[in-house]
Amino acid sequence: MAPSHSKTGTPQRRDDGHGSPSAHHDHAHHAHHHGRTLNGDGYGKAFAVGIGLNLIIVGVEIAYGVIGHSMALLSDAAHNASDVLGLALAWAAAFFARRKPSARRTYGLRRMTILAALGNAVFLLVGTGGVGWEAIRRMRDPGAVDARIVMAVAGGAVVINGASALLFARGREGDLNVRSAFLHLVGDAAIAAGVVAAGAVVLKTGWTLVDPVTSLLVSLLVLYGTWSLLKDSLNLALDAVPEGIDPEEVRSFLNELPGVTEIHDLHIWAMSTTENALTAHLVMPERAGSPAFLGEVCSALHERFRIEHSTLQVEAHGAPACPQAPDEAV
Repeated sequence: MAPSHSKTGTPQRRDDGHGSPSAHHDHAHHAHHHGRTLNGDGYGKAFAVGIGLNLIIVGVEIAYGVIGHSMALLSDAAHNASDVLGLALAWAAAFFARRKPSARRTYGLRRMTILAALGNAVFLLVGTGGVGWEAIRRMRDPGAVDARIVMAVAGGAVVINGASALLFARGREGDLNVRSAFLHLVGDAAIAAGVVAAGAVVLKTGWTLVDPVTSLLVSLLVLYGTWSLLKDSLNLALDAVPEGIDPEEVRSFLNELPGVTEIHDLHIWAMSTTENALTAHLVMPERAGSPAFLGEVCSALHERFRIEHSTLQVEAHGAPACPQAPDEAV
């Protein structure tokens, strides 16, 4: 069980985790809980391998895309180039997230993982959109395509990107930053597979228009798959309740605690792509809310809801109304 601590004291100003101090009002106890964090630990080699392999793919696809006159290969090379930047951004964010807190940045740089996931979603949308636009332009004059070169190079890209994606498969559910890297590589493998299919059709039928058409269709599929990453990362950046946590279920759990008569100023947000935080005011009878009780509640929040950083403030029943009590107050 992760450690917790609590304290008693006189009215004071408190940082609630969102950068603004709470209003002055009497409180009996605070309790804090800090759980184990991940932040991309153990994926340094995976990021390095993914970046290295993608750089090789970019060089090979550019060279043979020019030789084979394939828009699909060149567009895939452009998409892979954006992925190199995206993977580097995700790797850097995972590294900086492990930096210790400072007097100025009291949470450290954990939020870099959220910004990296959001940036990667934007890179995917912009890069794939550019590929789609070029495919539409190329439909007017597809030109000759060396289908055998296209199939061989794209087939190699499918294998390499698929293998690289497997390096991130296990961590994609628990870390949005790792998930963004996984989606980058899966998207690359899907696009390359589409290029292989296009090359096969061109080789069999001679219909070169299928090259840009396939590039456009695969780009649309990647855009569709990227939407959820953009939505989730934007929500986390705006301090929305993380996916997988039901705020009403958390409120019900706190309301049902022995002695609790009211819950207000409840906030749940993500400190990083792997760490969640909570603050709440519990209204309880005088002399309630002992340090042991609060520590147990924080541990339960960690075990049941994956909330690693909990700060609970106890207010005496019948005390002057808390300024944060109204639902519209923040």
